[in-house]
Amino acid sequence: MTLLRASGITHFFGGLCAVTDFNLSLDRDELLGIIGPNGAGKTTLFNIITGVCRATRGSILFRDAEIVGKSPDRIVRMGIVRTFQNIRLFNELTVLDNIRVAHYGRVRYTPAEALLHAGRYREEERRIRRHSDELLALFRMGHLSGERAKNLPYGLQKRLEIARALATEPELLLLDEPAAGMNPREVDELMDFIRWTQREFGLTIILIEHQMRLVMGICRRIIALDFGATIADGTPQEIQTDPAVLEAYLGEKAVR
Repeated sequence: MTLLRASGITHFFGGLCAVTDFNLSLDRDELLGIIGPNGAGKTTLFNIITGVCRATRGSILFRDAEIVGKSPDRIVRMGIVRTFQNIRLFNELTVLDNIRVAHYGRVRYTPAEALLHAGRYREEERRIRRHSDELLALFRMGHLSGERAKNLPYGLQKRLEIARALATEPELLLLDEPAAGMNPREVDELMDFIRWTQREFGLTIILIEHQMRLVMGICRRIIALDFGATIADGTPQEIQTDPAVLEAYLGEKAVR
């Protein structure tokens, strides 16, 4: 079943076309990789899907509902969430509070109930705390719940960011260069972690990444972009030998 369908997505920054006529049909449970040189339009595409910027033209249907033009918080509540290449944790908050804060787009109490600690407030806060503790336990971070996020090693900060994203209970998870800054051992651990996360939470995942070992190792399908346009769409084996992909990464002389 198709979860997300993009048709003719095009986006301009002034006179520069960052994404050109992008089309995608994404099935539930897919783990899709998007690759391309710097400036290929990958992060812009994520920004469009998550409502950070609005496509100049085109349509994106998520579970048959149009999301182009919707606000980022509305898109999160619909079931799409992302992480960022540069970690965006609340550094001064504890690990636990970084998870708790992700729940507040879906709280079931009113501002007045929160102010007075009345009505549904206490029950809802207990639910949020319980769900946050469960997530940290699943991610093997329960013993760090009281630690400030800024004090975590880089790899654990990446893990916390993914855990925080999953606190929103998404169907579609967008990972923007999760292996950035990692050494080979950490990349191997991340590969296993992404596979486990997809199975454990029943997620559909789109992954932007420059680490080809990671992309080729876990993605069943890969789309290659260059200058905002799709130049290839296929299996890892097909992408590795595609002349347009080789030219985009290595230059024309490398494929002649």
